[in-house]
Order: sequence, then C-alpha cells, then structure tokens
Amino acid sequence: MANPPIGQPDQIDDHDEPHGESLSTRLNWLRAAVLGANDGIVSTAGVVVGVAGATSDRGSIMIAGIAALVAGAISMAAGEYVSVSTQRDTERSVLRLERRELREDPEGELEELTQLYEDKGISRPLAEQVARELTAHDALGAHAEAELGIDPNDLTNPWHAAWASMAAFTVGALLPLLTITFTPAGLRTWVTVISVVVALALTGLVSAQLGGSPRRRAMVRTVSGGLLAMGITYLIGALVGTALV
Repeated sequence: MANPPIGQPDQIDDHDEPHGESLSTRLNWLRAAVLGANDGIVSTAGVVVGVAGATSDRGSIMIAGIAALVAGAISMAAGEYVSVSTQRDTERSVLRLERRELREDPEGELEELTQLYEDKGISRPLAEQVARELTAHDALGAHAEAELGIDPNDLTNPWHAAWASMAAFTVGALLPLLTITFTPAGLRTWVTVISVVVALALTGLVSAQLGGSPRRRAMVRTVSGGLLAMGITYLIGALVGTALV
C-alpha cells in the first residue's frame, strides 16, 4: 500500500477519527441515558421497598411499582422535553441574532472571527485567511461554531431527548419492580436491595468512565444515595403500616 503524501496527514485523520463535536454529542446522550436509568432504579426501588415495609401483599407492591414507573417515566420525558425545547429556542434566538449581525456588519463580524482565532494562538495573517475562507464557505456556520459553540445544522431535538429519557428511566425502573414482585415474600426486600446496589454500582462505574472521574467515588456516591432512599422509605413504610394496622 502506498504511503500517504507527506504534508497531507489530515486526509487519513478526517476519515478514521470521529469529529470532536459528534463524539461529544454521543457522550452527552449516553451520560443522560445512564443518569435516567439511575433515577429509574432509585425512585422505583424507594417506592416498592417503602410499600414492602408497610405490607407483604404482592399485588399492592406491584401496583405501587407500576405507578411509580409510569409516573416517573412520563415526568422524565416531559421535563426533558421542556428543558431541551428551551435550549433549542435559545439556540435559534442567538442564531437569528448572528444572521442579522452578519447582514448588517459583515466586516465587523469578520474581524471578530479573526480575533477569536488569534486568541487560540493563530498568527494574525493566518487567522485572517482562515476567517475569510470559512466565512466564504459558510458564514453562519463558521461564526456560530467559533462564537457560540453551536452547529446550525445539528440543533438539539426535544423529542429525541424526551423519548431517550423515558426509555432509560423505564429500563432502570424495571429492575427493582420485577425483582421485588417475583421474589418470595421472605427474601424480596433483601434481594431487591442487593440487585439495586449492583445496578447502581454499574451506573456509577459507567458515568465515571464517561466523565473521566474516579470510579470508586462515583460508585460509592450512587450506591449510598440508593441505600439511603430505600432505607428511609422502608422505615416510613414500616411505621405507617404498623400505625394503620
């Protein structure tokens, strides 16, 4: 195989390596999915363990778990839709402003883009050349990326975010719900706690790897939060169940 021409290594890099923005977007979505699953595990586990502390009736526990799953999934989807819609509206607003500035003051915007590249360490002549060539190719795209960190052709999608959050929450919630429903009465609480601890440790591990943070600290944090939630809800359920009986 012939070697690539000297001075043209970018031809190989552009095809073999993912672009930074695309990789960052994928990591953000994956991190959101992990966090959604974590919320589903903790919130649903708290509900079913709390109800199990009040009653041993399998039907009551299952109904409470299903209600927690459905309500939590819908709430996650709605919250994510509203949040991402607000972000998308903001992106569109600043892009409209950028289009207007490019129409009314193209030279001023060109100078601003040049200075941005100078601030990154590029020499003035080269910064001017890069700014002019990128502006000639796609003025809005060049300025939006450099000034705002936005890709005009790849704005956030609130529907994608909503469905992803709902799916992640549902998958996470199914673990404690199915575990506590189909485990014998004498073992259901402990088996559920153990399965939730393992699942939370895995989500903590994945989130730490995605964020490049210490794995043990992340795992301890997620597991501790889940145990605290289950412990408090079980205690409340036991107290309420005893009082009602």
